[in-house]
Amino acid sequence: MKFERFQQLVRMMFLPDEAGNIRTRYEDVDAASVHPLVLAYVGDAYFHLYVRMRLLSYEQAQVQALHAFSAQIVSALWQARAYRGISEMLTEEEQTIYRRARNTKSHAPRSASVADYHTSTGFEALLGSLYIRGERERLEEITEAAFQIIAKEMMENIQREQHDGN
Repeated sequence: MKFERFQQLVRMMFLPDEAGNIRTRYEDVDAASVHPLVLAYVGDAYFHLYVRMRLLSYEQAQVQALHAFSAQIVSALWQARAYRGISEMLTEEEQTIYRRARNTKSHAPRSASVADYHTSTGFEALLGSLYIRGERERLEEITEAAFQIIAKEMMENIQREQHDGN
């Protein structure tokens, strides 16, 4: 980020109050009125942290391995696979949140197909919406189910590759 853009963001977001403290612009956050890509931004951060904490159940010393493995798990490819696995357990409202974000115009990175990127964006927006609304139990249920789907598919891929290689 260029320094000029950084300065512009600071001036735009951090407005001083009468005492010179930073004034907040919003008293609370209404998930229903937040832009779908902002919901995805929050959901992405949550899923990253969830996966990192979950991986501590398996490894606690090798930070580079943890980082590399968590980056794979939270990739658009694996999030899309996870969404396809959990879609049946979602309520109509959750599916609506997913579809709204999936259909929002955005640019897919070269590392993912457009379809997987849009699917993962919808998945992340769903997580972000649940987080903002404080629905922690449901958030945990969906996120753990997604983690289990990803882990099982990763193991199956390894077993298939080993079988095909022999």
